[in-house]
Amino acid sequence: MYDEKTEFFDFEKIADILYDGIYISDKHGKTLFVNKAYERITGLKKEQVVGKYVHDLIASGLFNYAVTPDVIKEKKQINATATIHNGVKVLITGTPLFNDKGEVEIIVVNNRDLSDLLKIENELKKSKEKMKIVEEIEEKNVQEIEHLRKKNLEKKIIGESEEIKHIIQMIHQVARLDVNVLITGETGVGKEVVANEIYMNSSRHDKPFIKVNCAAIPSTLLEAELFGYEKGAFTGASNKGKLGLFELAHKGTILLDEIADMPIDLQVKLLRVIQQKEVTRIGGTKPVELDVRIIAATNGDLKDLVSKGLFREDLYYRLHVFPIHIPPLRLRTSDIQKLTDYFLTSYNHKYGKDITFEQEALIVWSCYSWPGNIRELQNVLERTVIISAPSEVLTSHKVRKLLNLETDSEDSVDSGESYKKMMESYERKVLQHAIDRYGTTRKVAEHLKINQSTVVKKAKKLGIKLTAAKNLSN
Repeated sequence: MYDEKTEFFDFEKIADILYDGIYISDKHGKTLFVNKAYERITGLKKEQVVGKYVHDLIASGLFNYAVTPDVIKEKKQINATATIHNGVKVLITGTPLFNDKGEVEIIVVNNRDLSDLLKIENELKKSKEKMKIVEEIEEKNVQEIEHLRKKNLEKKIIGESEEIKHIIQMIHQVARLDVNVLITGETGVGKEVVANEIYMNSSRHDKPFIKVNCAAIPSTLLEAELFGYEKGAFTGASNKGKLGLFELAHKGTILLDEIADMPIDLQVKLLRVIQQKEVTRIGGTKPVELDVRIIAATNGDLKDLVSKGLFREDLYYRLHVFPIHIPPLRLRTSDIQKLTDYFLTSYNHKYGKDITFEQEALIVWSCYSWPGNIRELQNVLERTVIISAPSEVLTSHKVRKLLNLETDSEDSVDSGESYKKMMESYERKVLQHAIDRYGTTRKVAEHLKINQSTVVKKAKKLGIKLTAAKNLSN
């Protein structure tokens, strides 16, 4: 029937639309037919194989391996994989067709190109690897959130001063508004604690919270850390590329601490992230959409840096949507006792001790200016608990020694004045010095980072006279 041209034509037409290669031989191994897919997969033309015997094709080198002789010999279907002469890996299935006497009449061989399957398998493997990376990132985010929750239980805003009450009010006012916040204040005043409170009270509290210290990361690496990079983007780059911290913070919040230390060229890219809500990795061309809330923090004067050309003015105003300033501890001395009680209880429990202050020692402690603010107070307290006897009562002498206080501070404590009088004396001294130096209540308020009305009220309470000129706002 294979000599009937009409029937053969119909078969050939059908065979040529198949994706797999079809090879047909007779019981002697003589090639009768190959379809177009066979030509595509093997790179051989019909004329090269049709009419020729399999063993001759093997001898000539056109076939590296053929399943047909084995099918003829064993009279059963045989499956095998082979790499053919052009380097293509194929799955071969040889099937015998029998006549009425049970003899092998025809052998049909199906050739399936495995390169597509291997490509799909490779893509699937890459997808699984990407999914694994995403899962690891998500797990990292979950751990970060959980860590922050635990950390937040230990680090809360502690204090009862009017300044702290005002800051807490501002936190609750801005937390759910989803706007950029700029937190300013000296080193150690608790900027990160305020950022934590904003995050925990925001609508993003169950999403990632990524913290970046812009001063701690070398400027040459900061761009890659923040914005990520594609594989092979630069010498030493991972061949897998890297997600940036902004992408990790997607749907969540990112804290850019020490923002004043960000190089001017990166400020341009940060501005684009804020304006366009997208980031482009180093070496990449396709922007990645972002939904990130930005909290920035600094101990520097950004406005002054803007005037000096060290910080972009447009970026400053983008970050300065809702500013929160944290006054230094020396200007909210009523918080010292609360902070001392909190940390002392914590470290007594941690080190299994029961350290206490005698009254005069506590006065010395509270009158200290704490240039390192809360961080210094916390560190000194921990060191004090560590080096003290298990149930030691700290004396004023030991506290003065720990704090390296000058003689005039020692004399004031030994003068017999009450704690309240000493605190008023200290506040009077600070305020009078500021008034003498800056002249107007507006400038004093700006320097001390408090309201102008507070300057006037405190001056009146402490008996400091303000001239009409000094009380003017300009």
